[in-house]
Amino acid sequence: MTIAPHGGKLINRIVPPEQAGELLARAATIKKVAIDERTASDLEMIGNGGLSPLEGFMSGADYRAVVKDMRLAGGLPWTIPVTLGVDPEVADEIALGEEVALTGGPGGDVLAVMTVEEKYTYDKRERCVAVFQTDDEAHPGVKATLNMCDVLLGGPVTLPRPIPHRRFLEYRLSPVETRALFEEKGWDTVVGFQTRNPIHRAHEYLQKCAMEIVDGLMIHPIVGETKSDDIPAEVRMECYKTLMDGYYAADRVCLVVNPAAMRYAGPREAIFHAIVRKNYGCTHFIVGRDHAGVGDYYGTYDAHHIFKEFDRAELEITPLFFDHAFWCTKCGNMASTKTCPHGKEDHVFLSGTKVREMLREGKLPPPEFTRPEIAKLLLEAAKGAD
Repeated sequence: MTIAPHGGKLINRIVPPEQAGELLARAATIKKVAIDERTASDLEMIGNGGLSPLEGFMSGADYRAVVKDMRLAGGLPWTIPVTLGVDPEVADEIALGEEVALTGGPGGDVLAVMTVEEKYTYDKRERCVAVFQTDDEAHPGVKATLNMCDVLLGGPVTLPRPIPHRRFLEYRLSPVETRALFEEKGWDTVVGFQTRNPIHRAHEYLQKCAMEIVDGLMIHPIVGETKSDDIPAEVRMECYKTLMDGYYAADRVCLVVNPAAMRYAGPREAIFHAIVRKNYGCTHFIVGRDHAGVGDYYGTYDAHHIFKEFDRAELEITPLFFDHAFWCTKCGNMASTKTCPHGKEDHVFLSGTKVREMLREGKLPPPEFTRPEIAKLLLEAAKGAD
């Protein structure tokens, strides 16, 4: 039996194919509102049910409850605002109850029709401090928030078709499709793994520890907007596929892309990521060291501690907490701070900054940090970027 979606119902805001023509014809006659890539990724996740129970962009009541209490207005746990911002001049031209066509992409295609039920303003700094625990503009999530438009539109959306893409089509499964895949494979328990980076040995260790207690693993990398110095999604996908082909049991793992953008919201995003994976059908979710963190804004295990603020029955999905993992030269294997008695001088662990520095210098990261095949892919990509 699969896990229930968040809120009890898997949302689908994409009309049947036979109704798409009618919706697009209506969209051609109404006001157009252009949305950016980040908002389009949220729209995609609303449409396919990844953000269930949301049926559109948040109302003012939901927004305020999420920022203040980490819950929707009705009390359901939710930690990240999902909003659509527009300039005041655009908002002034839209009447409440009016339909607008949301457009995006290189060709300005119609992506959805939205019924605007509410227009409201918000305090960007307040949002930043609540969600990111800082309003430091060096934080990528803060920077993105402060650059948002000043008026938020709330209301349900209807999509004429899935958001069109050219990348990773084979791996772009909806929650309905992943749930069907898990059933086909006979997986009653599935652990989800969130990543925006290539998978190194520590990640692999966490995944395989988790695989010992569940039926299957879904590697679920974010391919939406990330910060500029993150490894590009195309390179990461090659790394994931190479790793799966060489080091994972084929019948126990699947690779599915997550269209969402990264917020870098640390603890709050850990809860958000768990809810999304629950909607995709995962029963378990890996929460590692500094989950969804950036810089030094969050404590190493703050993303573990935040789960204590929610009743486990409310979230339903089971978090699997892992400590800092590394290769220990004395143990001769992967270990963690829970299992290894040796000092840091015996541990092989490289920061993302150090790895990028090595790649720029034409050096391969050591095999204790990442598989040689992955190191070669990363080095080739680094050379191509120069």
